[in-house]
Amino acid sequence: MRKAFICPSKYVQGENELLNLGYFVSTYGKKALLIAHKDDIARVKNQLDKTSKEYGVVFIESNFGGECSRVEVARLREVSAEYNCDCIIGLGGGKAIDTSKCVAQGGPLIIVPTIAATDAPTSHSAVLYTEEGAFDDYAYFKQNPHVVLIDTTIIAKAPTRFLVSGMGDALSTYFEARATSNSYSNVNAGLPCGFRENLCGPAKATKAALELAKLCYKTLLEDGLHAKYACDNNQVTPALENIIEANILLSGLGFESGGLAGAHAIHDGMTILEGTHKYYHGEKVAFGTIVQLVLENAPKEELEEVLRFCFSVGLPICLSDVGIDSYTEEELRQVAKKACIPEESIHSMPFPITEEQVLAAILTADSIGKAFKKKME
Repeated sequence: MRKAFICPSKYVQGENELLNLGYFVSTYGKKALLIAHKDDIARVKNQLDKTSKEYGVVFIESNFGGECSRVEVARLREVSAEYNCDCIIGLGGGKAIDTSKCVAQGGPLIIVPTIAATDAPTSHSAVLYTEEGAFDDYAYFKQNPHVVLIDTTIIAKAPTRFLVSGMGDALSTYFEARATSNSYSNVNAGLPCGFRENLCGPAKATKAALELAKLCYKTLLEDGLHAKYACDNNQVTPALENIIEANILLSGLGFESGGLAGAHAIHDGMTILEGTHKYYHGEKVAFGTIVQLVLENAPKEELEEVLRFCFSVGLPICLSDVGIDSYTEEELRQVAKKACIPEESIHSMPFPITEEQVLAAILTADSIGKAFKKKME
């Protein structure tokens, strides 16, 4: 059996770590293309100026347009070539990070998240969109980021909703990795570089990936609520540091080397409903996790543990929590249909999946979530 595990070359997390960015740039050369939204640059301008001066490096600002599109990626590659940049930096949220991966194409890449809203920073994949913001394709590269640099001081000052959304994304990690392991499905870690039509060389998950996914879930339960309180007050505490690690590192390694299953497919299905568009990825994944647990008839104690955690930190537990205040059965049937398309991760569940099963699980999860919320309130 072929197994695979992938990860960044270096992960560094701590207070004021952005001041060390210049050092990591200097290991590749003197110039770095900085792919970041102007507002994110403004937030950390003082730190960038200090580390640039300290280590004698130059950041080439790219005027990032905000969308990870083929057009923007092509433009930024030209800018990198024009200035003879020695490495690429992706600073900010998911779009800037994914764009930097596409520009670097597996070459020297430093990722600097300013929020802990998803587990994308450590991965070797990116999501491409059209210039108008519609989904285009997935891209995979020959190398994970060379450095993932996490400044916990900056993340603590970001809105708490980002951190909580990251917990929602991380929440699914163990349950999806468990399902993938039980079904002996393939994981992204086995995929080489290239676009979807060129992918080959499938592989199964390692035991290490599943254990990291378990640790991710354990950390959420132990530190999630206290981390939220810390972020509410813009303070770095041990609990916040642990949750940042869970959201970015443990969940990142867990999803990519452990596998995705029902929760993310349910998320993808829900995106067809306009009411969900104002909610973050991790918020929708949290409800998708509850649907997956219903779909696999998880033990009552486990489902209630997840519901209790979500309720405590403010993650969605029913459809109205993700903007679906009213719906028809046909609308939810379309959600189920999209979640079940052949290429979706829901087929990594350890049993055959039908649209009817998914529809039933969504409706049931919604009822369970409403009842739990009523009991808690």
